[in-house]
Amino acid sequence: MTMISPEPSGRAAQPRTRLRGQSTAEIIHRVLRDDILSLKLKPGEALSEKRLGEQFGVSRTPVREAVLRLSDEKLVDVFPQSGTYVSRIPLQAVKEANIIRKALEETAIRHAASVASTTTLEPVREALALQRRHMRAKDAAGFHAADEAFHAAITDVAGLPGLWTIVRQAKMQVDRCRMMTLPEPGRMAKVIAEHEAILDALAARDSTKAARCIDDHLSRVLIDADALSQLHPDYFLLPGVTP
Repeated sequence: MTMISPEPSGRAAQPRTRLRGQSTAEIIHRVLRDDILSLKLKPGEALSEKRLGEQFGVSRTPVREAVLRLSDEKLVDVFPQSGTYVSRIPLQAVKEANIIRKALEETAIRHAASVASTTTLEPVREALALQRRHMRAKDAAGFHAADEAFHAAITDVAGLPGLWTIVRQAKMQVDRCRMMTLPEPGRMAKVIAEHEAILDALAARDSTKAARCIDDHLSRVLIDADALSQLHPDYFLLPGVTP
């Protein structure tokens, strides 16, 4: 069975092959989740279950299941008798998620620095090289995917891959902010420079420096989020404000 994925800006949907073991609702959830995190679906954008069903070529039942799961993840807001909308980005959730992320990644990088070797660091280097290629191509989506691979590879070096699973779940709102900043001139180059410093510290097996580099790198998110909430107030939910 093939699935149809919704495309941005009203473009015709394209076939999407079912992944083994996934239900229709799980596939729809994955596609919509990716579109929300990548900002193909903008904060505040209305979602129609009927239209999504037509785009995916399914009944409204699996669409509704996927939407309810997204609601549980705070990525959509469902208002009975009113409609369903992509959630605005909760500024407080971004700050809380970054605290969690920094705590886990600093722990992981200290472990990684203590056991790092030329061989184990190769996937980290490969992810960084891939980021450089995506930067030259001005491919923000590819750059972000390589960024994810870079950080995941560090938890692998540490022997703590489960930490990255937790981080990914915690930082969904952070990712939406990141996708807003990557197109800024010079942003990708700055990220790469910060990643190079992290890799150098790991190669030197300097756990203190590695932890400091990752802390500096991740602290940028909070500055960005505050600035973005001022530039794009319609995209954000400020503390004490209801959706």
